Amino acid sequence: MKNTNRRKFITKGVGVAAASATVAAGTAAAQSEAQRKVWWTNGKAPAQTPLFSPAVSYGSLLFLSGVGAHFEGDITAHTKHVLDEIEQKLQAAGSSMQKVLKAQVYLADLKDYDAMNKVFQGRFGPEPPVRTTVSVAGVPGKSLVEIDVIAYI
Repeated sequence: MKNTNRRKFITKGVGVAAASATVAAGTAAAQSEAQRKVWWTNGKAPAQTPLFSPAVSYGSLLFLSGVGAHFEGDITAHTKHVLDEIEQKLQAAGSSMQKVLKAQVYLADLKDYDAMNKVFQGRFGPEPPVRTTVSVAGVPGKSLVEIDVIAYI
């Protein structure tokens, strides 16, 4: 029997449908691999729904919420404390300072920029992350600095 345009179209349509099903299955598998996971500091979720998650991974990306220093001290002590806390949170989630891709720094006073940089320098290894630094009207808890990061696991 002669192959008509309609038969070619139907045959191609079946091929397209099969290809679409294959792509859909691959997408579903990729989505299941990239599931969202919250990393709680003590290993378990709090009894009451919190305002935000401290660390969330999606696939191989890890997002840490802002970390501040909530004690009396100068920008040097606050920056060191914040970076130490970030390092602990990264390690708890299976990452490290060397795997940080982006850091966002919020300063209560831009006059602290140089002193903060002296503590920040070298903490992320020889290839530091991209960084944004801004001065804000106020950092919660009267911290002089707050830093959040995006890393990979």
